[in-house]
Amino acid sequence: MNVDIVRNKIETIKGKNYNFRFNGNRNQVEEFNGVITNTYPAIFVIHSEEDKVRTFSYNDIITSSLEIIDMNCFKK
Repeated sequence: MNVDIVRNKIETIKGKNYNFRFNGNRNQVEEFNGVITNTYPAIFVIHSEEDKVRTFSYNDIITSSLEIIDMNCFKK
C-alpha cells in the first residue's frame, strides 16, 4: 500500500464519523471517535468528539500507528 492509495481512500471517507485507534509512544493506545474534516497533501485532520483537533500523516495509516476501526480496507 502506498501513500497515494491511502490518500484517496481517506478522501472518500471525509466527513463521516469513525472510530480510531492510535498506537502512540511506549505502548500507549488511545481509542476515540471523530470526523475527518480536511485532507492535505501530507496530512489529514480529525475533529474528535472531545472537541480535540488532531493531525495525522498518511504514513500513520501505512505503519498502523493509526487504525480506522470501522474499516477493513486499510488492513494488511
